[in-house]
Amino acid sequence: MANKVQKDAVEALAGLLFDGMTIMAGGFGLCGIPENLIAAIRETGTKDLTVVSNNCGIDGFGLGVLLESGQIRKMISSYVGENKLFEQLYLSGDLELEFNPQGTLAERIRAGGAGIPAFFTKTGVGTLVAEGKEVREFDGELYVMERGLVADLSIVKAYAGDAEGNLVYRKTARNFNPMMATAGKACVAEVEKLVEIGALDKDNIHTPGIYVDRIVAGAKYEKRIERVTTRPREEKSAQDKVGA
Repeated sequence: MANKVQKDAVEALAGLLFDGMTIMAGGFGLCGIPENLIAAIRETGTKDLTVVSNNCGIDGFGLGVLLESGQIRKMISSYVGENKLFEQLYLSGDLELEFNPQGTLAERIRAGGAGIPAFFTKTGVGTLVAEGKEVREFDGELYVMERGLVADLSIVKAYAGDAEGNLVYRKTARNFNPMMATAGKACVAEVEKLVEIGALDKDNIHTPGIYVDRIVAGAKYEKRIERVTTRPREEKSAQDKVGA
């Protein structure tokens, strides 16, 4: 078995990047994004990228850094509302955008990973989403055809992984990462914890190592919160304080 473990994110991407390629980037919002691999892509200067991701980070973080450096030509996304630069680039015509309903985007990626070239869904029928696409009737209902998505490279982030590339995600970080790992011609995973082979519970591995070509332990993680929404703590009454 070839050694999949790489010393850092730059080495993990060596020989895989080229101008004009399509990259899938996992995560949901800022949760479970491959921070170190994104930073390494920025350092390479690879340009004219088509990026498939649910969103495009925020200004100055996540995929937003690739927008700032002008490396992304097109986004295939569902939600992009947290990034002001994204809005400016799109409205000025400097960034192409292919919008997808979120469930449709997820299924397009899953289908690509499963070798399914296209599927039919009711989502988007009769709207702008269906323009230019085949619409077919099944059992008296209309469905629009959507194409499966395959990328030249998938970059994913997991909580833990082993040298064979088996991955385990935590909570919301499981959104998009597992399906994207299957839909790239090559897949590079970064993990918070790189463990010994056999340390992961075999019944709870989310991405089998057969899908992962290279794996690297992330150097650091900021794990920013996309939008902090908290409420002030209620002040305890004097009686409550005595009772405490």
